[in-house]
Amino acid sequence: MSVRQATGVLELNRPRALNSLNPEMIDIITDALADWRDDDRVTQVLIVSNSPKGFCAGGDVRHARDQILAGDETGVDEFFRTEYALNNGIAGYPKPYAAIIDGVVMGGGLGVSAHGSHRIVTDKAFAAMPEMAIGYVTDVGMSCLFQRMTGTRGQASPALATFLGLTGYRLTPADMLWSGLATHHVNSELVTALIDAVVTDGIDAALAEYASVPADKSALAGMIDDIEATFGHDTWAGIDAALQSHGNPGFVEQVRGLMAAASPSAVVATVELFAANRTVADLRAGLDNEEKLGEVIRRQPDFVEGVRAVLVDKTRDAAFRPADTADVDPEPYRAVLS
Repeated sequence: MSVRQATGVLELNRPRALNSLNPEMIDIITDALADWRDDDRVTQVLIVSNSPKGFCAGGDVRHARDQILAGDETGVDEFFRTEYALNNGIAGYPKPYAAIIDGVVMGGGLGVSAHGSHRIVTDKAFAAMPEMAIGYVTDVGMSCLFQRMTGTRGQASPALATFLGLTGYRLTPADMLWSGLATHHVNSELVTALIDAVVTDGIDAALAEYASVPADKSALAGMIDDIEATFGHDTWAGIDAALQSHGNPGFVEQVRGLMAAASPSAVVATVELFAANRTVADLRAGLDNEEKLGEVIRRQPDFVEGVRAVLVDKTRDAAFRPADTADVDPEPYRAVLS
């Protein structure tokens, strides 16, 4: 971290792990934001990546898995608790907070970017919440934010939110602007100039000079009618039934393909989470639901198995238990949600 003129700059610098957020990084960001909050010399915050491959691939769930296997489940609980507190702090930060997303952003990377006032994506950006494949639930506040963002469409869609959480769909820059996940677009080759302009002239003036329109149209916009016809239910059973009877087989095939590697338990739990967070009072309450549900799901076998298959062995052969959503009891998940 550094201060350039009146800008507090956070630079994610763990390129070998695609800037996956570990406990040390969470603490550094948290402490810096606390210091800058009350420092009149700092008028705005900018978070960027030093990796040419992307912004941030998520939280360091490999480390969390190692802790669980070592018997330190409470340590993992504390990591997620601290991360979610940071997400909430960013959402309520009293100064402009801008993230420049140039490349991949997933999971915890959205937690330190999407809650800010300015979410700037480049033509190289894409975003996803791929937790289903690692036996986990949508978190870092996205089970709330996804349901409330409006974007250029001008209308929030809980069904779209659930679709994004369950399928891990990769949003393009145009998708992110259309949905509201992003606020601005800048060409990737102009990022360095944009950063300098933010420091020199301020965020809004810099964006007035450098912001542009993506070359492509949003594919997600063309899917919204199918999404709202199928993903607007409060249970996975309801969504699954809607998919089975839906009149667009191409869309259904796409969804089934996106969810082919999903943990059945994570799918059922995530739908319950989105339903609960549809009506919570604020982000903090939604994060509390994510925290409580996460503690349950991490103590089930799918999280350790999913992280092994996707991130440790990279074999993509997770043996999830139960193997079918029909055999997953939603009651333990409902019991911890409010």
